[in-house]
Amino acid sequence: MSSAAPKKENLFLNLACNLAVPTFVLMKLSGENRLGPQWGMIVALIFPLGYGIYDLIQRKKTNLFSIIGIVSVLLTGGLNQVKAGPMAFAIKEAAVPTIFGAAVLISMRTKRPRVREMLWNDQVIDTARVDAVLAERGARADLDRLLARASYGMACSFLLSAVLNFGLARYLLKSPAGTPEFNAELGRMTGLSWPVIVLPTMVVTMFVFWRLMSGLTQLTGLELDEIFRGGAKKG
Repeated sequence: MSSAAPKKENLFLNLACNLAVPTFVLMKLSGENRLGPQWGMIVALIFPLGYGIYDLIQRKKTNLFSIIGIVSVLLTGGLNQVKAGPMAFAIKEAAVPTIFGAAVLISMRTKRPRVREMLWNDQVIDTARVDAVLAERGARADLDRLLARASYGMACSFLLSAVLNFGLARYLLKSPAGTPEFNAELGRMTGLSWPVIVLPTMVVTMFVFWRLMSGLTQLTGLELDEIFRGGAKKG
């Protein structure tokens, strides 16, 4: 019997804990007459940190990206505690996706390339069927080259995210850390992260995935609905 599939991530809970609630707390509840800048920052960070830990426990899937995400939240709190300047926060914002990109490239030399977790996913792609066709055609080496190109594409998406993160942080963060003004600026940066950062990187990721799917159809002769999990079988 096959092992149970990991639980799917709750997108609405993700957005609420990582985007909506922290943005609201930082922008609306961090004034001196409410939570104050210190408690406002603490409360805002509790939600993404708590969600990250909750998601790891619920889905029982520990991975480098989840751990780095939790560390990023802790770094934000630490930098705020030591009253670091805006440049330090900008560097931190750029460092996280840079580490992601480096992890993707480094993992290419290991037995578990990160691109296999992100794009070559058995929950989406019928990897057993595709592997069988590739073995029959003697094209597994071609798949490795295809996944290598996808890895470089994913690394580029993280590099784009790093540049956009740094630019957005330098543009918005002007006030000293530990002040209501800084919290409000950080809240605006969090709120703008989706349209300014996440959407462009998602476009790049979708393009990489499309190129991967296009390559698989050429290598296997299968249609897309045969490659995806639950698709019809050929013949």
